[in-house]
This record gives sequence, C-alpha cells and structure tokens, in this order.
Amino acid sequence: MEALVLERKDELSLRDFPAIDQAEERLGPRDVRIRLHTVGICGSDVHYYTHGRIGPFVVKAPMILGHEASGTVIETGPEVTTLKPGDRVCMEPGIPDPNSRATRMGMYNIDPAVRFWATPPVHGILRPTCVHPEAFTFKLPDTVSFAEAAMVEPLAVGIHAATKARIRPGDTAVVLGAGPIGLVTALSALAGGCARVFVSDIAQPKLEIAAALSPAIIPINAEVEDLPRRVLAETDGWGAEIVFEATGSPRAAAGVFAPLAPGGCVVMIGGQPDPIAYDAGAAMVREARVENIFRYAHAFPRCVAMIASGAIDVKPLITRTFDFKDSVQAFRIAASAPPGDVKMQIVMPQQG
Repeated sequence: MEALVLERKDELSLRDFPAIDQAEERLGPRDVRIRLHTVGICGSDVHYYTHGRIGPFVVKAPMILGHEASGTVIETGPEVTTLKPGDRVCMEPGIPDPNSRATRMGMYNIDPAVRFWATPPVHGILRPTCVHPEAFTFKLPDTVSFAEAAMVEPLAVGIHAATKARIRPGDTAVVLGAGPIGLVTALSALAGGCARVFVSDIAQPKLEIAAALSPAIIPINAEVEDLPRRVLAETDGWGAEIVFEATGSPRAAAGVFAPLAPGGCVVMIGGQPDPIAYDAGAAMVREARVENIFRYAHAFPRCVAMIASGAIDVKPLITRTFDFKDSVQAFRIAASAPPGDVKMQIVMPQQG
C-alpha cells in the first residue's frame, strides 16, 4: 500500500507502508472501507513536515499525512445501514471515545482521547484506502464534487467559529488572515448573517481571491492600511461586532480588540504554538466575549448541505491540484507558502 509518509522532520517519501494494514484496516461491524479520491493539504500537515511537531504532538515515528478527504465506499460492515458500496462520501477525521464525558456532553471535539487523522501517533489518509466509522462518514449529494467534499473539513472550522460567534443578521465581522481557514470563516460569517466582512492579510493575491468571493467581503492589506482605523471609519466609530483571529500570529492576536465594537465577540481560531499576550483592559472596557474553538463538532452535515445548495461556494479556494505521484513535490510547494495559493489538493489513483 503506497502512502505519503513523513519519515521525520523535512523528509517525505512515497512508499509502501504495510504496517497500516494490520493496525487500522480491520473492518468493524459499523465501519466502512473507503477508496480515497481527493485529499487537501492542510497547514497542520505542512507544519508537521517542516517542524516535526505541533505543541505536544510530536512525530516520533514515520506517519502518513492527510486528513481533509473525500472518497467512495467500497465495503461496509454488517451493521451499517446508511451507506453502501458506491456511495460518494466525505469523512470527519476525529474519532472520539463514545463513553467519554466530553462526548456524552456533545463536545466530542475536545475529548482528550480523540483519535485524529495525521496527528501523532495516528496515521492520516494519503493512501489508497481507509476504514472509518459509519457515524463519521457522510454521503455526498450528486451536486457536490470530490474536490468540494475535501473542503468540508476546513469549512467545518469556519462554520464552528461562526456558530460560536452567535452572529446576528446584519453584523459586521473582521477576519484576520486570508488563508484557507480565514476565507472559509469569512464565507461562514456571511452565510450566518453578517452584512459585511473585512478580511485582512499581507498577501495581496490572497486578498484578491477574498474580494472575488463576495461583494460583501472588504479586503484590507495590513501592510499598507491600518485595519482598526478603516473598520471604525466604516462603522461610524462603533467597530465590528465580531473579530475572528485566523492567523496564528502573536502580533495579530495581540491586537484583536482594537477593531471590536462594545459588547462584541472575539473568536480565536488560529493555532498558537506559544502563549500569547492580549490587552485585557481593552477587552474589559468593551465587555468583550472571547470564544476559543478547537476543530469543530456537529458541523459536517451543515457544511455538506450548504455546499450542495450553493449557500457557500468553496471552489474558488481550490487553487492547485496535484496527482498523488507528485505529492512530495506538492508538499514542498505548500511549505514555500506561495502567496497566490489558498488550498492545494491531491487526487488519488482510482484503479483497483
């Protein structure tokens, strides 16, 4: 079974990986076997490649990358009732302990025992097939392509963030960062009812992609324009009701309250490798509400429905596609952070 393997920091290979067959390929009664079709390259995949770790998650042994995926069901366990061979699907990559307290309370994404694809020591799915629980596998409508379906996972982050923000129709939002997560968050904020969304970044090509997504998105190049001043000028000095931090930059996170309206909400999305400082006084005088998100929960069906209906269009975010045989080169390109790229995807071989 050929897979894209992170051997160690800065070293990738395409090679046979037989160990996965015994460890993770047994089909349980409520599992499905899926032939992978399209896999997105996530920032976390690239970070493991370039740094070998994310916080406490350290790559200590060869690991298969990839967790944003779509594919086709090729086999089902005897107790599976909602899926059949031939169904096109996308898969939620985190599997919690069904008996944990967090899962029983509905917060399965923060279950400490969750097993998440391509998070050490759990292997990802840049490989021909995988076995996955029926409960975390979602059938695709005919109108949703494999490429769009592989965008459901990052879109789920944006939908979860918009949900935590408690958007009211007509709100103004600010999104810090025009990467994949920032842009799906902007789309989610609009779908949730925001009248307009300011999106800031320092990469002009990404801002041009953002502006093309909707006339309600206002791009701000943070290198040449003062974001808080622009937002306050456009809101009669009031500010934005919601600020989404999607950069992971300590500098950006430190200024999240500057464009925020009194009584507004800040949603922290971007992963912070180290502790950050922010202005608690600025938060206090605004009575700001601060929300933090970790991945998502209960979002995949909503994402599939919104893509299928056209409420959210993720196609413009897919800026480059590679064949599986070129996946090592794809990661090298992704690691160079080309300013004109948002989401890169890898298409898997379909024979067999």
